[in-house]
Amino acid sequence: MKRPELLCPAKGIEELKTAVIYGADAVYIGGEAFSLRANAKNFTDAEMAEGIAFAHERGAKVYVTANILAHDDDIEKAKGFFEDMRTLGPDGLIIADPGMFTLAGEVCPDIERHISTQANNTNTETFRFWHEMGASRVVAARELTLKELKAIRSGIPASLEMECFVHGAMCISYSGRCLLSNYLAGKDANHGECTHPCRWRYTLQGKKEILEDGGLALEEETRPGEYFPIMENDRGTYIMNSRDLCMIEHIPELIDAGIDSFKVEGRMKTALYVACVARTYRRAIDDFLESEQLYRDNLEWYREEIGKCTTRTFTTGFYFGKPGHDSQIYDSSTYVTEYIYLGHAEEVSEDGSFVLHQKNKFSVGEDIEIMRPSGENTICRVESITGEEGQQMESAPHPGQKLFVRLGEKPSEYDILRKKQRTADEHA
Repeated sequence: MKRPELLCPAKGIEELKTAVIYGADAVYIGGEAFSLRANAKNFTDAEMAEGIAFAHERGAKVYVTANILAHDDDIEKAKGFFEDMRTLGPDGLIIADPGMFTLAGEVCPDIERHISTQANNTNTETFRFWHEMGASRVVAARELTLKELKAIRSGIPASLEMECFVHGAMCISYSGRCLLSNYLAGKDANHGECTHPCRWRYTLQGKKEILEDGGLALEEETRPGEYFPIMENDRGTYIMNSRDLCMIEHIPELIDAGIDSFKVEGRMKTALYVACVARTYRRAIDDFLESEQLYRDNLEWYREEIGKCTTRTFTTGFYFGKPGHDSQIYDSSTYVTEYIYLGHAEEVSEDGSFVLHQKNKFSVGEDIEIMRPSGENTICRVESITGEEGQQMESAPHPGQKLFVRLGEKPSEYDILRKKQRTADEHA
């Protein structure tokens, strides 16, 4: 069986390094322009060069997104962007717009061009079209079933790779092309400015003075007096809030369908999220390729570990047919967060002390967990925290501090430090 690529997201250099260390074969990132995650930190040219070098030294690839739907005003800037890419040398460019695709081929012909899911790739002929135009990979629309993907794979050249999302957030849109943000907030989702109105909380209004026909309308909680007519729906108020996609229990079916690259969504997510997902899918893929029985035996471990990521609970999306009403979350848009990210170990000394650029509060005497790329999780006690000026600290309350930390166990460089979120009962 062909070994599929595990492709993970990175919003910044920390997340890129984490993805590679924790098992990703490739990472996709955004530059400071032409990416659909404008609110992500994204990469400067210098960071991109550093990240590409880091990945290549470890046998991993880096793909850069340029998947906006471009206007004429974007084209001249895009030419300069692709000239920069020619110098930086990523392994591929992820593109949706035909004009951008053509421009990239002219400016940096030696870099692979991948067709983004934003291009609505839903049938064999579309895949063939892009192959004839020079694409080396097409990202399938999320709306396809495994049966449809298998049929497409059998109908396209072996040299054309097929990439599919296997984990992460789902949009209420068609292949990510959403107009809700434009309509409700004046922010263009297809230019990277999505305000995620599908996650907002709405109330139903049905008074005669609001709608002449006496029908129902939505009112969003931060926009009183602004009404959006809808059809009646009695299942709840977060009616567009989808569960997250998770296919960790269906690795055999994904491989059987001939998918070349398993893609994880999440270019806005933390290094902890990236590490959790990369490590779990890496082990699941490798276990299955070694032995299906080994994969089956470890299913509980995969479920447990993937559940430690920040999630909105899980669905299998469209893979096994059209999603039903249970694929939505109607009572809340809040993430389930089981663990708090503290940072990762840097500059580990022989005596076990290390540098930590701290992300969240923790204290001396507290039990935290070392999350290792190998799959091992080690619970240990915080023995000491020292500030940059040598002062001893009982706790580290301010994110961003550079600290010198000693634990009951010695971590290795890039080991993730996290602590379990306390429940309301535990706080009490």
